[in-house]
Amino acid sequence: MTALVLQARIDSSRLPGKTLLPLNGKHLIFRVMEALGALSVGAKILACPEDSVSRFTLLAEEAGFSVVPGPKEDVLARYCLAIRRSGADRIIRATGDNPFVFVDAAEAINGEALEQNADYAAYTDLPYGAGVESVSSEALLRAEREAKTPVEREHVCPYLYNHGELFRLHRPPAPPRWRDPEIRITVDTHDDYVRALALYKHLASLPPEERNHGEKVIAAYKSLFAGETK
Repeated sequence: MTALVLQARIDSSRLPGKTLLPLNGKHLIFRVMEALGALSVGAKILACPEDSVSRFTLLAEEAGFSVVPGPKEDVLARYCLAIRRSGADRIIRATGDNPFVFVDAAEAINGEALEQNADYAAYTDLPYGAGVESVSSEALLRAEREAKTPVEREHVCPYLYNHGELFRLHRPPAPPRWRDPEIRITVDTHDDYVRALALYKHLASLPPEERNHGEKVIAAYKSLFAGETK
């Protein structure tokens, strides 16, 4: 069974409280969950720090997610708690600052990971903020036992892709229709947020099932911000 595990926290040094900022009438984190809710998975989990549970619980319930709290800085441990709670043998890892995540690309890379029995899979050359990672639970649990550095613990997957001798890695370039690495669609700064407000308003005119399709997002971004890159 594949579980979607979305990590989120409230405090951010560059844009404090960004996950709770409004985005077309809802909190940004809700928009992320709303988009990812279209994925065909056995469980949808919001993995948040223990000190954020009260702020996220109602939003998660509204979006159809369960909440798994864990350590703030040791996000790898948080993911492994979600694995143990859900019983998933694979997870799709997503982050709470990406409301324009490409859901069609997420489905595709997870399908490739399953076909190839990859421990770790992710497309390269997507717009910044568009992608997810598909990871086997066994590999993440091993990383939890063996990873030592703060970077390996906070960013979850570096231990896997930095140890290709230990894990089966699948890191292909994104298909051409989704490939545009110069575009930035994450929300990490105030400027990102201003762009996100305009981009989401533009995409809201599309049917809900199309708003997080990669080609639609790229086309909308280019129509609004011609010449802008990350």
